[in-house]
Amino acid sequence: MIKVASVQTNPVMNAVEDNVTDMVRAIENLARAGVQLAVFPELATTGYMFDSATEARAVAEDVPNGPTVQRLLRACADNDMYIVFGIAEKAGETLYNSSAILGPQGYIGTYRKLHLWDNENTMFTPGDLGLPVFATPLGNIGILICYDIWFPEAVRTLTLSGADLLCVPTNWVPLVAGNGENDTAMANILCMASSHCNGLPIVAADRCGQERGQLFLGRSLITNATGWPAAGPGHADRQDILIADIDVENSASARQWSEFNNPLTNRRADAYRLTGPND
Repeated sequence: MIKVASVQTNPVMNAVEDNVTDMVRAIENLARAGVQLAVFPELATTGYMFDSATEARAVAEDVPNGPTVQRLLRACADNDMYIVFGIAEKAGETLYNSSAILGPQGYIGTYRKLHLWDNENTMFTPGDLGLPVFATPLGNIGILICYDIWFPEAVRTLTLSGADLLCVPTNWVPLVAGNGENDTAMANILCMASSHCNGLPIVAADRCGQERGQLFLGRSLITNATGWPAAGPGHADRQDILIADIDVENSASARQWSEFNNPLTNRRADAYRLTGPND
């Protein structure tokens, strides 16, 4: 069992130092509560609603050598903590909507968002690192960012690549589908379904509040390998922290639903069409 946290924040646009200070404080508090892995939202260090690539570039940083990652690495070392968080990454002249994974021993890796949402397409480049799985003492960790969770192929790829746990930094916004009765968020349903169909616990950390007129959903969520919530959903309109104990070692056994049924071994790859008519 590992103790994980989903940290739902409301970062201030372009106030990188202040946002990171809040993250460090959260890391310190969570470490005292015994949390081993904390997940923060998409673009947690910068805010989300950039008006141009020029504005995004002004706060984007090198990963892992920029000041933000270096500061968070010290916090991880000081508090024996693993974290996954969103950051605007600058690689030469190219900007990526990225998430980094850090641990007490140092930098572990970076995931660059594959599926860009709306105006992200005007400032960020789609990810070019594929769907890596990061080996850690806590288990094998996969990362997706926000809109990526709408693609079941991405979750299944990470599962087949050996992920024991999926971290999803996100900035969910109201969609055309809206919310259902009792204000149920479609994003929560997608996380629960992806978790259930792959026997994969998910730690999804959303942001909350409004930024430049854009409302964010909140409702962060942690699921068990069964797909049912282990904690959350979080509050819709304020900062929140969800904490749960997750059994990552039993992800594989959770997929064995009966003597005959397992959503991985029962796949009929011979029958699936993996490309569409426009591919």
